[in-house]
Amino acid sequence: MRDLFRRWAWLGVLVIGLALYVVVLRTLVRTQNPNFVPSLLLLGATVVPLAFLTFAQARTGRWQVPAAALVIAAFFGGVIGVVVAGTLEYDALRGLGALPMLFVAVIEEAAKMIVPVVLLFVLLARHGRRLPSDGLVIGVASGMGFAALETMGYGFSALLESKGNITAVQETLFVRGLTAPAGHTAWTGLTCGALWAMIASPTGRKMLAFLATFAGAVAMHTAWDTFGGVIPFVILAILSLGWLFIALHRYRAFAEHTQWAPRDPLTV
Repeated sequence: MRDLFRRWAWLGVLVIGLALYVVVLRTLVRTQNPNFVPSLLLLGATVVPLAFLTFAQARTGRWQVPAAALVIAAFFGGVIGVVVAGTLEYDALRGLGALPMLFVAVIEEAAKMIVPVVLLFVLLARHGRRLPSDGLVIGVASGMGFAALETMGYGFSALLESKGNITAVQETLFVRGLTAPAGHTAWTGLTCGALWAMIASPTGRKMLAFLATFAGAVAMHTAWDTFGGVIPFVILAILSLGWLFIALHRYRAFAEHTQWAPRDPLTV
């Protein structure tokens, strides 16, 4: 029963989150009170990514990453990632005059990994944990935080540019919130999972796999920012999510058979 609840918890998160979003939206429209705008941006930016994080966590094997680690990864990973990426992009733009999308992708993909890498060493020191599934779900959390903050920023910009048009804000939140799992969330999950896999079994092949994964994430990120239209986004989303699901399946098998798996599944 516990496993069943954990497996379908993402659906509860999604339904409850969407219900809260609708309530806040209706209240905002009815009262015209701008105090509800921050709540609308927060819910619109986080509901789908948070549901996806819950989905991924339930499918990473019998080990569960401590809730504190996920909160740290989502909050600090998002804030630090956005600040570092924004600063580096600004400095590079001032120095170069123009910033190619490839540079943007490299900076952002690297910035999102800062907090997950710190958590890697903390978990190793405290628990000796180095399962790839742990890295993947921590990466998903960090990517979720980054995507949510970025979406809130775009939503706020849409509000200002449209001079308070809530419809424009809704459209921005819907598109970016819906595509977040196939973007930042999936790419950071993949790179962090590959990093954990390399640490779990350090070999030259695993190092090459990590570098290839990071390069693949950068390539998809660059393509995402470069190409417009529905078809390219759909193709990239299928590739990103398909790759992530394959990694989830592989890392789950590793978690269930590895010698580092805990004896007590409730151990954190």
